[in-house]
Order: sequence, then structure tokens, then C-alpha cells
Amino acid sequence: MPAFPHSTSPTTTAVAVPPALSLPVIEAAFPRQRHPYWPRLQENTRSWLLEKRLMPEDKVREYADGLCYTDLMAGYYLGAPDDVLQAIADYSAWFFVWDDRHDRDVVHRRPAAWRRLRVRLHTALDSPTSHLHHQDPLVAGFADSVLRLYAFCGRAWNARFARHFHAVIEAYDREFRNRLRGRVPTVEEYLELRRLTFAHWIWTDLLEPSAGRELPDTVRKHPAYRRAALLSQEFAAWYNDLCSLPKEIAGNEVHNLGISLVRHRKMTLPEAVTELRRRITDCIDEFLIAEREALRFADTLDDGTVPGKELSIAVKSCVINMRNWFSAVYWFHHESGRYRVDAWEDSATPPYVTNETEGEK
Repeated sequence: MPAFPHSTSPTTTAVAVPPALSLPVIEAAFPRQRHPYWPRLQENTRSWLLEKRLMPEDKVREYADGLCYTDLMAGYYLGAPDDVLQAIADYSAWFFVWDDRHDRDVVHRRPAAWRRLRVRLHTALDSPTSHLHHQDPLVAGFADSVLRLYAFCGRAWNARFARHFHAVIEAYDREFRNRLRGRVPTVEEYLELRRLTFAHWIWTDLLEPSAGRELPDTVRKHPAYRRAALLSQEFAAWYNDLCSLPKEIAGNEVHNLGISLVRHRKMTLPEAVTELRRRITDCIDEFLIAEREALRFADTLDDGTVPGKELSIAVKSCVINMRNWFSAVYWFHHESGRYRVDAWEDSATPPYVTNETEGEK
């Protein structure tokens, strides 16, 4: 079926989904949309990657659009003001580049380079202004994207975002050490770590500037809101594991739910894939229930006052975009060149990455 049956984009394309990765419920019950700003978003993020020297010019020219990073964000944060969506998309593109640097530092066994980067990112997160011209483009680009995100909300949101991302950096460090040692985490350990390496709460935080309002703790921590948010992110992380399993096996990865199931639950690879699909489909079913509960909770926030009505509308916007995350993630995995392992010359080396790292050439 068309990837964009109700598209806001002028182009509509049919995408072939491999049967092993097909989820008919997503294609039928989660209509895909794209933010109308997307064409400019794609162009501007491409220019930002060049300006910040986050990817070489030849790789930006050949791969940036095909990686579909802006498509992913444009399908998620619908209703966001253009400048908010642009900042999120640039930050997301940075995140993918950082993930690639992390991977290459593992593959080429560069612990000193990784430790240096880890410390710099922690520092830049707390003082982005002083890192805008850092010698490492990855640090400078991070400072730029964080500073732009900080401009949309107040100090409490900024502090929460920083707290959440400090935890993400440390989770990446745990993954780095596991991979260097070839240590496959247990299923329970992996599921806990995955919530951090996939940055569950970062993407959830960004729903708020997209909705134009910072949510109070009583809303964010309410079980109905939190469960819907968590399920939307769990789906994304586990579906990513399913789709990236061939790439990660080729690269001797140890961080994938399928790999943990094989190692620690003694499953065959086909059995692990079946279990992954079961968890993913259960997650979808549970979200459909949680979504209704979250929307009912949003209704209760409208107490007849103007602030109550505005808060109710903002929460509904966030919950609706949680739903959009399912279709955005699903189609991203079938359009992005990030997962086309069969087309790579070397299945363990993505063609869009560089093997060098700042300070260790």
C-alpha cells in the first residue's frame, strides 16, 4: 500500500516491505503523515550537516537524503512550529552521526577517543554556548543543536533534557565497554539499557516544544500518559532491533534483543526473530489501549478554564504524536539506506560513515 495514504507531501510512493518485517496492523491502523515543512527540513538539515562538518561533503551529497533522517522526524512531530521541527531534525541527524562515531570507535578499538568524546559531550550538555566552536565537529554540532532546543522551553525542561541525555551518554559508554569485551547483556539488562541507548525519554521530552507547551510533572508522570509514551518508544526500539539484526550480526554486535535472546535464552535465530515479532505486536496492542486511556486523561484536564483547556489540547497533541511515531519508525526502516545491508560492499561497514575520528587519524 502507499506509504503516505493521507500524505501532506506532494509525492506518494509505494514501499515494498519484506514479509519477515511486515506489520499489517501498522499499515492499516496507523496512517502515515508528514509535516508540510518536510521539503525545506530536508534541505536545511543537509546544509546544516555540511556547515557543521558532521559528514564529508561527498557523503552528504550521496547519502544524506537517502538516509531519511528528516523523514523520520517529519513523520513524528506533526503540528510542531517549523523552527522547532528544524531544531529537532538537526539534533536527530547529529544523534545518528554520533551513533556512527561510537560504532566506529568500537570497531577500530579506540577507547581513548571514545572516553575523550564522552567527557566532552557531558561538558557541552551543561555549557553549550562555550562549545559552539569546539575543535571536534561532533561536539560543536551537539552544542549548537542543544542550545537551539533549550530556547523553546524553560529552565525546568532544559534541566530535565540534560539529565536525560547525561544518562544516554553513560548508557552508550556501557554499550561501548560491553562491545569491546564481546559481552552480550542478559535480556533483562538489555531491555533496561535499551531505553537509554534509544533515548526513550529524550524523544518523549521533545513532544512538549512540538506541542508548544511544557507539561507539568503531574501530567508527565501520570500512569496513563507515561505508559502510552513508553510503549511508543519500546515499539520503536524493538522494531529497530528486528530490522537491524542482520547488520548487527554482520558487525559482530552484542547489543540487540535478538542477540540477547539467542545467547541467554538459548533460542535459535529464527526463534529469536519470532519472539521479537511477538513482543512488537503485543506492544502495538497494548498501546492502542494505553492511547485511549491517555486521551481520556487529557479530557479530564479541561476543567472549564482557559489554562485547563490549553493543557488538555497540548496533552492530546503529544498523545497523537506518540501514535505517529509507530508509522514514522516503521516506514523509516524500509526507506532509509541505513538498513540496506545487502546493497553495501562490506556488510560490516556502512558506506555513509567515515572510519576516522577526531584526534586519531
